[in-house]
Amino acid sequence: MNRKTATAAGILAAGILAVAGCSSSSDDGGTKGSSGQKDPTDAVLKAASAYQKAANALDWTAACRLSTKTMRDGTVEECAARNTPDSTPTAADSSSPSPSYSPPTYADGSTPAPIASSTPSGPDRADTGPVKVSDLVEVPASGAHPSGYGVLVSYAVTWPGKESTTTRRALRLVDEGGAWLVDQHEDIQEGDMGHGSPVRTALSGG
Repeated sequence: MNRKTATAAGILAAGILAVAGCSSSSDDGGTKGSSGQKDPTDAVLKAASAYQKAANALDWTAACRLSTKTMRDGTVEECAARNTPDSTPTAADSSSPSPSYSPPTYADGSTPAPIASSTPSGPDRADTGPVKVSDLVEVPASGAHPSGYGVLVSYAVTWPGKESTTTRRALRLVDEGGAWLVDQHEDIQEGDMGHGSPVRTALSGG
């Protein structure tokens, strides 16, 4: 092989290596891990936010579409009908105060003040602020719930004539049919914050 042939062969080899190097890089700007699977973070957070916004707006058709088959316990229509309150309160409803729930007891023995729930319609319906999503963590299977991702959703709640409070919930999202859907939701109390992962704890029943 003469010198000119050797030079041409070297240039050809360098070109092949350059093409191979380009083809091995990810087209998504590094959103794929070593397994080649796309990072689900954005999709999970968007699904969690969309679900909670729909629930806060009482748009149960949209919320049920963003729920797993297990959580819907039927069709989307059946799920929406089951969650939609009667829009015409009875006289008994209007004359009685809004119901409240019995809060859990914290580890230190204290309990939060009961929170009144909204009625289907009327002046005591609370306004909710923008939904924030954060603290995404992987969560193992728990009971009937498969493994997936847990997300903290929070939003302000303002009752007429009252100061705003913050509601926090943990949502479990799992991959079902190629889409991230909500499979579990649990309330997180103020006293649970700051102790490890409140999202993982709430979704595991701990």
